[in-house]
Amino acid sequence: MLKKQLIMEKALELFSEQGFEATSVQQITERCGISKGAFYLSFKTKDELVLSMVDYFLQQFIADIDHVVRSSFAKEVLLVEFYKSIFQAFKKHSATARVFFNEKVFAKKKELFNKVNAYEIDMSKSIIYMLEQLYGEALQKNKYDVMYCIKGFMKSYAQLFIFSNIPLDLDQLAKSLAEKTDIIARHTTIPFITEELIQLVNKPCEQEIITKESLIHLIEQTIEMLEESIERESLELLKAQVGHTTYSRPIIKGLIENIRLRQDCQWVAYVINKYFKF
Repeated sequence: MLKKQLIMEKALELFSEQGFEATSVQQITERCGISKGAFYLSFKTKDELVLSMVDYFLQQFIADIDHVVRSSFAKEVLLVEFYKSIFQAFKKHSATARVFFNEKVFAKKKELFNKVNAYEIDMSKSIIYMLEQLYGEALQKNKYDVMYCIKGFMKSYAQLFIFSNIPLDLDQLAKSLAEKTDIIARHTTIPFITEELIQLVNKPCEQEIITKESLIHLIEQTIEMLEESIERESLELLKAQVGHTTYSRPIIKGLIENIRLRQDCQWVAYVINKYFKF
């Protein structure tokens, strides 16, 4: 296990047991069995550790959403698979989500607040993409309203997985929410959320621009984790295209598809997709 990953996992255990403020770096290092020096080689402060934990959780969450909405599911089951994926992610990462839902102190940290909101913008874009695939022009005026309804369903029902140990029928929940969403999408006649309003809301917390340097660094980090494979070769080719595009867009899109289906490459695929504006 990588040292950073070990620190994040053990810190999460301590945050779950006694809260963020009550947990010291010393306690984290003792739980990891490492020195303070080793901790500070990975993270400059406890706040930086928390930001990395949020990044790690939300990157996986957003990548999972984007993977589903861009997959080749039939339209009849896309909403069901979307909701199923969402709640499987909440169930899988319930310990992390429980810490972040409970810790009011996180809301006071501007950098963390802005980071979460930036990921929220990315999630909204993926949902809009899905709605456009499902309903096309018929939903043009109402798609932002429906997107907000979907996000409301996600947040409300997620609490069942985060704060309850009751066994829940995930398939039934996904089908139920898909049915509700379809009814709203087909029968809403009075839209409230407009594209202009979305832009005003999003402007203060837009995601950082993906730079050539940051993307190359992310690609190189991912390549280091991979053995010789079609995914590694595709990433090498994509790295060469960053900032100096010579391939056609269909070829670049095909290379992205080569890596998108692999679980540990979904985030880098998502970021590359954004960089090339697909």
